[in-house]
Amino acid sequence: MNHVLYVRLLDLACGAFLLAGVLVLWRRDLAAIVRLFAAQGVALGCLVAVLGVDAGDPEVVGLAVGIGLLRAVALPWLLRRAMTAGGAGRETDPRVNVAASLMVAALLALLAYAVTRPVVALDPAPAVRAVPVALTVVLIGFFVLVTRRRALSQVVGFLLVDNGITAVAFLTTSGVPLIVELGVSLDVLLAVLVLQVLTARMRAAFGDTDLDDLRELRD
Repeated sequence: MNHVLYVRLLDLACGAFLLAGVLVLWRRDLAAIVRLFAAQGVALGCLVAVLGVDAGDPEVVGLAVGIGLLRAVALPWLLRRAMTAGGAGRETDPRVNVAASLMVAALLALLAYAVTRPVVALDPAPAVRAVPVALTVVLIGFFVLVTRRRALSQVVGFLLVDNGITAVAFLTTSGVPLIVELGVSLDVLLAVLVLQVLTARMRAAFGDTDLDDLRELRD
């Protein structure tokens, strides 16, 4: 692949990957959040595919297809089923409002760039220079985990963390062994399947999936 084209496609995929993560903080509608997660899955698959094509590695390209199918199709479908079973269509008031969340996302991006400067300095290749973007998505995922109240929103936060870690792995190593990625993907898939069952049972038993309300029931 032509180097200029490679850099442009990589930048485009990384930009879409980061934008989807930031927009999750902006939206409260759970269906929209799931769609954004699916869009991020497409961006992640494209990112890995660009790396695989540039390296001439068909195994990485195959992994890109598998990642796209899992994170852009299978997991969003399971999340939609969990959303239907939970009966919740909208995130309740998050602990941090939208404007403050976007400000925090900007600060997290600055933190990610500061932390990864030594890594980028070691190997200023285009893929390595994109590592701060992936780390920003990891930090945004953790932020979603601690600021959202709905169980489904928190699971999306966990999946954002997983997407970010996957992106970091591919950007820094130019490929992850198939068995490793398969094992991680199956773990994530199992976690979402368990979530679907638990959400349905929480809805049936308590009538809601707001974790703060459930803590009050315990108290």
